[in-house]
Amino acid sequence: MKKITSQAAIGCFALMVASGCAKLNEKTYGSKYIDDNPTGSAAQLNGVYSQLYGQTDQANTYALQEHPTDEMMGPTRGTDWGDFGTWRKLHTHTWTPIHNQVNDTWDQLNIGVFRATQVVNKATDNNIKAQASFLRAYFMFQIVDLYGQQPFRDPDAPTSSIPTVMKRPEATDFMIKDLEFAEANLATTTANIGIANKAAAQALLAKIYLNKAVYKATTVGGPFTFDKADMDKVIEYADKVTAAGYTLEPAGKYFQDFAWDNSEKSHGNIFGFYNTETNAPASAKNRWRMGLHYNQTPDGWNGFTTLADFYNSFEATDERRGVDYPGLTDRVGLRAGFAVGQQYGPGHKALTQRSGKPLVFTPDVNLNFSTEAQGIRVFKYFPQPKADNTVNDDNSSNDYVLLRYADVVLEKAEAILRGGTPTGGQTALQLVNQIRVPRGASALTSVDLTVMLAERGRELYWEGWRRNDLIRFEKFNDPVDQRPNKTDKSKTVYPIPQRAIDTNPNLKQNAGY
Repeated sequence: MKKITSQAAIGCFALMVASGCAKLNEKTYGSKYIDDNPTGSAAQLNGVYSQLYGQTDQANTYALQEHPTDEMMGPTRGTDWGDFGTWRKLHTHTWTPIHNQVNDTWDQLNIGVFRATQVVNKATDNNIKAQASFLRAYFMFQIVDLYGQQPFRDPDAPTSSIPTVMKRPEATDFMIKDLEFAEANLATTTANIGIANKAAAQALLAKIYLNKAVYKATTVGGPFTFDKADMDKVIEYADKVTAAGYTLEPAGKYFQDFAWDNSEKSHGNIFGFYNTETNAPASAKNRWRMGLHYNQTPDGWNGFTTLADFYNSFEATDERRGVDYPGLTDRVGLRAGFAVGQQYGPGHKALTQRSGKPLVFTPDVNLNFSTEAQGIRVFKYFPQPKADNTVNDDNSSNDYVLLRYADVVLEKAEAILRGGTPTGGQTALQLVNQIRVPRGASALTSVDLTVMLAERGRELYWEGWRRNDLIRFEKFNDPVDQRPNKTDKSKTVYPIPQRAIDTNPNLKQNAGY
């Protein structure tokens, strides 16, 4: 596998696909492709991949998909993590059309669509065009899921032209066509998960068909009617991913999908970002630093937590809840998974807070007023300690995962529950137990939609899918800790940024805003 250098951020003209000329705060990320010296469409494709790397940030797309749910919150700790209320507003469903992350996410994703469209329109190599089509569908999926509308600009159109706008049903059909082309023309396998292949297109197609009832509903937030033909398509594409050779991790190896050597050890990571110790353009370090206390190794930002009710949904024997991880816990004291109770450092030294009090993470947490030790932390990804028990995570080698085989298996099980025709002699119960039992959780004797949603949470926590799941199961607006009242269904989509509406009359504000 070869690598290329990073691509510079594009300017205001690309942002016009989303809204018009506006401030663009965009990091420059590294990228990878099959050519060390790309030109033309290959070079532009690198820019599309580069735009995708923003998905690893703790803010924007990730924050919008996780903070409003029952598995994450960002408590304010004295003067830390106030951030003008941005995290509190996400958790309490009180955002507005001028919320900073609502605006920034819209820009970031729409730039990705524009960049991908440039490649799709110009590329003559079908594999390059197929990769761009897959990436465009991924960006569009996030936009359609989050905002319910998709502005679209032909790159060859005059810059003065106003982008057209696709509503959810039209955009859903557009994504499916993109992915069908991608599936037909992508390579069967690739050297790393950072380059799209057929299985990536199939996994995303399964996810879109599973959510098609949400995107084609006449009312926002449900109720939803799941068509049997759509559920059969979920099962069809799930079976294709299985046939490609992806498998679940063996017993006791759940965190193998997220560890520093997951490039070599994972059996189920389908698509994401390939990182090495010398080149980590999409480092996973945000995922551990956003919860680590200042005195842990490595030091962190002491921010986000899970909710106690979510943590308590795991059985005590479930590996996914937390385990000592060889080469990590014995070196620097961190455990993989959830962290609660007394925390330890290298040499199993009991750690303290900045005040000198014991560093004991507690289940109780207040969104507005928390101490530095309150809240259960989550370390699904974690760094590799060095021989001297220090950690330099600037170039962490953990691949960052966007599409994972366990998700596909659970999607097939859900599609069967929702009326799809089973294949391979499998039932929804068998598929769910294939996930649970190797993790040390007890085998279920029955499964319904309530159980299915809970199991998706336990398997996929903090991977950016919880909001999407809760909406599909019509549970997104239910009360949770620190949000005691049911919220309006209009909150199942975010508002279109006001600045976008001001510059594109084809955009109409979503109901409720």
